[in-house]
Amino acid sequence: MAVATPITLVLTACFFLACFNLPSPSLASSSSDFLRCLSTNVPSELLLTPGSPSFKPLLVSSIRNAKFVAPATARPPLCILTPTKASHVQAAVRCGRRHGVRLRVRSGGHDNEGLSYLSQRPEVFAVVDLAKLHTVRVDPREATAWVGSGTTLGELYYAIGKAAPGLAFPAGVCPTVGVGGLFTGGGQGLLMRKYGLSADNILDATIVDADGNLLQGKKAMGDDLFWAIRGGGGGSFGIVLSWKVRLVPVPPRVTFFNVTKTMAQGAVDAVTKWQTVAPALPDDLTVRVVVQQRQANFQSLYLGNCSGVVSTLRDRFPELGVKYGDCREMSWLQYTAYLYFGDASNKIPLEVLLLNRTMTIGPFVKNKSDYVRKALTNNTWHNIFTMPSGAARGELILEPHGGRMAKIADADTPFPHRSGVLYNIQYVQFWNGTTAAGTNNSSIMPNWINNMYDYMAPFVTKNPRAAYSNYRDLDFGVNKVVGGVSTYESGKVWGERYFGANFRRLAMIKRKVDPTDYFRNEQSVPPLL
Repeated sequence: MAVATPITLVLTACFFLACFNLPSPSLASSSSDFLRCLSTNVPSELLLTPGSPSFKPLLVSSIRNAKFVAPATARPPLCILTPTKASHVQAAVRCGRRHGVRLRVRSGGHDNEGLSYLSQRPEVFAVVDLAKLHTVRVDPREATAWVGSGTTLGELYYAIGKAAPGLAFPAGVCPTVGVGGLFTGGGQGLLMRKYGLSADNILDATIVDADGNLLQGKKAMGDDLFWAIRGGGGGSFGIVLSWKVRLVPVPPRVTFFNVTKTMAQGAVDAVTKWQTVAPALPDDLTVRVVVQQRQANFQSLYLGNCSGVVSTLRDRFPELGVKYGDCREMSWLQYTAYLYFGDASNKIPLEVLLLNRTMTIGPFVKNKSDYVRKALTNNTWHNIFTMPSGAARGELILEPHGGRMAKIADADTPFPHRSGVLYNIQYVQFWNGTTAAGTNNSSIMPNWINNMYDYMAPFVTKNPRAAYSNYRDLDFGVNKVVGGVSTYESGKVWGERYFGANFRRLAMIKRKVDPTDYFRNEQSVPPLL
């Protein structure tokens, strides 16, 4: 993948904005009033408008999916606010409500559908970019940390690893994901079988509500709102500024292996057996699978040394054939870098890898997701491995559940995919958005992911077909706005896929904390009126 230079990013941003619709003249007055209101409450250097030379680079700074910087009907924001304290966010909410400008909130920018910084609708909105709220305060004695919503996972992992080497936090793989978005969607990761989701380990939070009030702690926000923000999806209930999280113990050394099997080496048989073995392994051991290019890559996190994982898998999963030479022992902090960066983490300092927020615009990407409760047959997996991808590069990422995940009730948090789930699937499709002649072809998406998703329908959860809210997918539907408020009936079409029976409670909480639906996007929780 080519690396974009700063000049490339600026040129791309210029092209990006030129292709989108801008606010109509009839909205200019409210927009100007909003900007004047905000400028009296926020330092000018924190408020960027399209006239600022920093606006365009900032807008694309955390976008990795090229389809969001290509010609489209999505609309860019009126401005970007980069707050450094709570009062700036409060001012944004109050000014926005007063002058009819909605807010979208970005913490890391990995939003699969770009809704945290773009709009599919003809509305005036501003982006609150939380990147400057990235302080991490670790308390090793209490095994807790306060984390700003704009903190990336890399920053969080690095702060914990340096301040408390015997502690960790269960979250995702990619170091540039922002915790604000991850936590509000649940937060799956390779420690979830041992310790649950990120959201299961949140102890407290501070939030600015729909009236611009700062609610400091779960007592101030109440049990319902605190429940909703721990997995109920971002952009619906307010702007969470910081989180208090529970840190979890890890040994001085953990073990990683990456075993690749081609179809000729028994990949289909191995994945077929993995489905029932992986969720039943000891909680200290997680083995995920990445299926791509007709081969399967089995990757592990084991909270122990190499001899332990080899012994366990020799007994429970001998078909995988894991040997001592396949294993690497390292600290948990080193593991967080190695899993993502591979051997580069042995050559580049961890602080360079984990603290770097700079991102490059990659290829065009589409994601979808599923949950599996009954193992697929060997023949089904053979068909999956051999499904043609055409112009796309597709992969399936399989992450096992079981362990702690199966012991938490579906209603304990908004995330309902618990007992009985064997594993989740993330489908990822990459493709080139230009034709051979170099002209833009972004609207033509290869069919691999839709064909694969359709093929999988009989084998995954049903009524509804479940999905992970952090793998947001607009193919499920978008809210219909009637009388200035998103309707519950339109919302539950997609909402019950993400949240199951918990969606109704989320909508009731939305009615209580934001009845006028100020915090709204195409897939925000609607108020149940």
